[in-house]
Amino acid sequence: MNPVLSVVAIAFVVIATVVIGFFGLRISRTTDDFLVASRTVRPWWNASAISGEYLSAATFLGLAGLVLLAGSRAFWFPIGYCAGYLALLLFVAAPLRRSGARTIPDFIDARLDSRAARRLTSVLVVLIAWLYIVPQFHGAALTINVVTGAPPWVGSVGVAIIVAVIVAAGGMRSITFVQGFHYWLKLTALGVPVIFLLLATGDVNTTIDPTLVFPLEDGPGGQDLYRTVSLVLALLLGTMGLPHVLVRFYTSPDGPSARRTTVIVIVMISAFYMLSSTMGLIARRFAGDLADPSTADSVVLLLPSRLIPGLGGELITALIIAGAFAAFISTASGLVVSIAGVVSQEVLGGGVRAFRVSALASVVVPLLVTFVTVPRGLTSSVGLVFLVAASSLSPVLLLGVWWRGLTARGAIAGMLVGSGSVAAALVVTATGAVRDPVLQSALAQPAAWIVPLATATSVVASLATRRLPSNRVDRFFLRLHAPER
Repeated sequence: MNPVLSVVAIAFVVIATVVIGFFGLRISRTTDDFLVASRTVRPWWNASAISGEYLSAATFLGLAGLVLLAGSRAFWFPIGYCAGYLALLLFVAAPLRRSGARTIPDFIDARLDSRAARRLTSVLVVLIAWLYIVPQFHGAALTINVVTGAPPWVGSVGVAIIVAVIVAAGGMRSITFVQGFHYWLKLTALGVPVIFLLLATGDVNTTIDPTLVFPLEDGPGGQDLYRTVSLVLALLLGTMGLPHVLVRFYTSPDGPSARRTTVIVIVMISAFYMLSSTMGLIARRFAGDLADPSTADSVVLLLPSRLIPGLGGELITALIIAGAFAAFISTASGLVVSIAGVVSQEVLGGGVRAFRVSALASVVVPLLVTFVTVPRGLTSSVGLVFLVAASSLSPVLLLGVWWRGLTARGAIAGMLVGSGSVAAALVVTATGAVRDPVLQSALAQPAAWIVPLATATSVVASLATRRLPSNRVDRFFLRLHAPER
């Protein structure tokens, strides 16, 4: 691995990001520009930006590493990620855009007319975003350490500074251009290496044992049905509750544009997942010695130099590094925008200056967490974020969009029970106090029981505190669901 080429690749991404972000800065003037790009982002560019921020470190590095470790069991992750956008398309994309909100707390407040529900939603949005930013910083630290030998904190701090500056400078308009560019860079940074790696391995005179790629115990008969269903449910509904994903639908001009954007996103991320999974399968055949939780996330960076010796492998590695840094920056940027939008409105009173201050402050906490934690696998870390989102925000969003009977107390109860149950499951699992294998499985993948519990809590609490039918709720529902011209 050539450190000079690696540094050049990273410098290219940083310079391109700053230049493109500066272009967005030139047309960012109002609060709407910073929060929702004045709702003017067309479907193709918005889909590119959503795909750019959604395809994070967990996908670019972690998915291939997970395929290396787990074989076909890892394929449930891309299936769940894509299915999540189908759920978004069917249930919330267009209604959220029609609501006129600029953030998720805005939507909850408009729907329930409750400051308490708005504040709790704000706390959950910030918490989920912070949890998601940490793996991006871990991925940057890993990449810098592997390719240059520099201390891991260099990568984390570097990405944090770049993200804070471009978000504070131009807000949603700037990162829309940046993330759209990053998606196509990431697609190229995996697509080109996969083609060359397949060509390089095509002349190997050996037969690939199917059980190496798809072990018999990983087939349908060997899957733990509960854990599989629970994982897919967490990924599917978790996508619906991710703040940086939802806020991008507020940038669409109207509801139909939001739906078209979602369809394009499904195609774009599916293409990327096929490339990432293929990289993992190649690694499973030719880099089995890296199949260790401590090294699996680096397999994408190390594989080209193994299979393509010399300058060719070094150039491909540099391209992958460029794509990896694009992944860290684009996902972290979207998350910081979602945090800054909430903090600036809820704490600092709104406005462009408040947004910029919030953006700069939003990276501090996850950066500190990065310094004191050790990654346990990028995909696993992001899986926790999806679980929290699926258990706390998603049930309330679905009920808020589709059920008139939801009350503020019902929403608050559901969010508290969902998030509290996730925290309890994590604590009990970490202590190792449970020995029963059935309970261990239920706590290790708890979405299958926490999501219904949170939803039922919201429904029961709403029925217990229901009021007389409200004309305000009827008017809001008409806005959400009435056909648009």
